[in-house]
Amino acid sequence: MKRLEQAVGYTFHDPSLLQTALTHSSFAHEKKTPQACNERLEFLGDAVLSVVVSDYLYRHFPDLPEGELTRIRAASVCEKALHGFALAIGLGEHLLLSRGEQNTGGRTRPSILADAFEALIAAIYLDGGLEPARAFILRQVVPTLSGHRTTAFKDYKTMLQEVIQQNPEDRLTYLLVEESGPDHDKQFVYEVRINANPVGVGSGRSKKEAEQAAAREALRLMGLVEGPPTP
Repeated sequence: MKRLEQAVGYTFHDPSLLQTALTHSSFAHEKKTPQACNERLEFLGDAVLSVVVSDYLYRHFPDLPEGELTRIRAASVCEKALHGFALAIGLGEHLLLSRGEQNTGGRTRPSILADAFEALIAAIYLDGGLEPARAFILRQVVPTLSGHRTTAFKDYKTMLQEVIQQNPEDRLTYLLVEESGPDHDKQFVYEVRINANPVGVGSGRSKKEAEQAAAREALRLMGLVEGPPTP
């Protein structure tokens, strides 16, 4: 238990919650005395996981449309993803399984590990509240998000903000420096600044597009993205 808590990054006040999260239904049914399994926790953990990932995506990808947010969330919480998260913390070796499940590879089976991972989320949530559960979820999910972004759209503003946040004293602002064209065919030019210093300029047919172009140019000049200068 202690080894798993270290891998999870959370110490339980009520260890019985962790015990239940690790108890597969096959193990509970094998026992002569009634024992709770992790199925109800799995139900709750699925909901907590969805809320936390949805909230993160909404806040950190403000320019992504609903369909793209839905696609990224689905990829982040699917069985394949949860199976990988569970393997990374060694969850399988701590599961309580029936002899039959152990003998047929239950400790590495994607469906069992994914369900147990959701149950673990619920156990943390019930034991410590939303914030510890959020911290645990995001430690697993956030490093994978860049792989789910489409090649057609990259949120350069968020990427630049994440770079700037490494120095809390710096402030990032976007300044409209030019607006031209008729109402049906506007062209905007934005400048992105770190504190008062211009670090990138970009243009677009909408303000959001121009801000993204300016952020991309700043990242390009920093050597963090490749490609030609922003037109």
